[in-house]
Amino acid sequence: MFFPFTHFPFLTSSFPSVFMKLWKKILLVLLALLLVSQVPFAYRRYRLGQLHGAIERLNAERVVTRNESGYADYRGVVHVHSNLGGHSTGTLEDIVRAAQVNGLNFVVMTEHPSEILDTAGMTLNGMHGGVLFVGGNEISTSDGSRLLLVPGGEAAGKAGSQTTQAFINQAKAAGELAFVAYPQEFRSWSANGYDGIEVYNLYTNAKRINYFTLFFDGLWSYRSYPELLFARFYERPAESLRRWDELNSSGNVRLVATAGNDAHANVGIRFGDETGRRFLGIKLDPYERSFRIVRTHVLLHEGQQLSAETLLFALKNGHSYFSFDLFCDAGGFSFTASSTTEQKIMGDEIQLGDGVRLDVSAPVASRIVLIRDGSPVQTENSATHREFAVNQKGVYRVEVYLNQLQPFVVDNPWIISNPIYVR
Repeated sequence: MFFPFTHFPFLTSSFPSVFMKLWKKILLVLLALLLVSQVPFAYRRYRLGQLHGAIERLNAERVVTRNESGYADYRGVVHVHSNLGGHSTGTLEDIVRAAQVNGLNFVVMTEHPSEILDTAGMTLNGMHGGVLFVGGNEISTSDGSRLLLVPGGEAAGKAGSQTTQAFINQAKAAGELAFVAYPQEFRSWSANGYDGIEVYNLYTNAKRINYFTLFFDGLWSYRSYPELLFARFYERPAESLRRWDELNSSGNVRLVATAGNDAHANVGIRFGDETGRRFLGIKLDPYERSFRIVRTHVLLHEGQQLSAETLLFALKNGHSYFSFDLFCDAGGFSFTASSTTEQKIMGDEIQLGDGVRLDVSAPVASRIVLIRDGSPVQTENSATHREFAVNQKGVYRVEVYLNQLQPFVVDNPWIISNPIYVR
C-alpha cells in the first residue's frame, strides 16, 4: 500500500532541520579535529622560535682568536647551478646577489654541460661584486657516475661517452679537480685519481623531507623561520662519511671531503608568462637560503690573496672544512697538528716521531669529537679549545657538535673537518 509523505509530517517538516543539525555537528567535529591536528605544528613553530633565539645567542657569544697556524679562513659554497645548464631558473645576477647577502668570499659553479656550449666558460668566472667565482661542471659518465669538475670546460659535454676512469685521467692531465658527486649513487669505486668526495649534499638530504608535515610546518613557520625548517630533516651523512673514512684509512689515497649546496633555485610554485614575468609564486630554495645552510671554508696562508689558483690548491689539498653555518658561523675553527719539528693543518701529513699534538679550536663552546680511521677515540664537552696527544699512526679528523641546540638538531654535527694524516 502506498503512503504519501503527507501521511508522515515529520518527514516533511522536521527532516531538513534534523539534517542541518547533523551536518553542523559533523562540521564542528571536523573543525575540532583540524584544530587538534594543528597543535603539533603550532608547537613546532614555537620550538623553531626557541631555536632561532638560541642561534642568535650563540653567534653573539662567538670569540675568534688569532690563528696561530698562520692561515686565514675564507668561506664560500660549492656546487651551484644557474639557468645556463638547465634544471634551474636562477640567473647569474641572482647568484651574485645571494653571495653578497651571505658575505661569501667564493662560489664554485658546477653547471650542467652541453654538447655544443661551454657552460663552464659561459657562467660566472672571476670577481663579481667582490666575490670570487670559478666555473665548473657537474658531469655524468657513460656508466652513470657523476663528478664535479673544477674548473670545467668544453670536454665536459662529451663526458657521457667516456668511462669514469678515462674522464678522471683526462681531467688530471688538464690540471682539473674531480670530486665524486652523489656517492650513494656512484658506480665507479674501482676508479682512481679523483681528488675527493662530496660527502654531504643538501639536495640529497632534502629528499628525506616528509612533504605532508612540511606543508603544515610551512603554513605555520615559513614566514618567520624559512631557513630553520631545514632543522626538521637535517641528518648526518653517515654512510658517505663511512666510505670516505674507509678509503682514507686504507693508506692508498688521500681524499678530500666537500659539501655540496647543489643550489638550483628551482623548487616552488610560480604563475607567470613566457617572458619570465612572475605574477604569483613562492620559491622554497632561493640561493640566499641554500647559501646560508652549509658552507665550505678554505684556509690560505695569511697574506696570500684569494684567487682561482689559491682556492683550487686549498680544495685539492684538503685545507678546508665544511660547516652548517645556519646554526652558527663556524669561521675561525682550527684543527692543526704539531710535533717537535713540524706544524701542519687539515689535509697535511705529519710524521708521528715521538708523538703528535692535535689542537682544535672553535669560536663557541662545543662538543669536540676526535675520530681516528673512522672511529671516535676521544671527546671533549663544552670546550672552545682542546689538545689531544696521539701516539698512534692514523687518519685523524674532527666533528664538532653544538650541545646548546639539542634537541633541535638531534645529534648532528655542526663542523666536519678534513683529516690530518699521522704517518
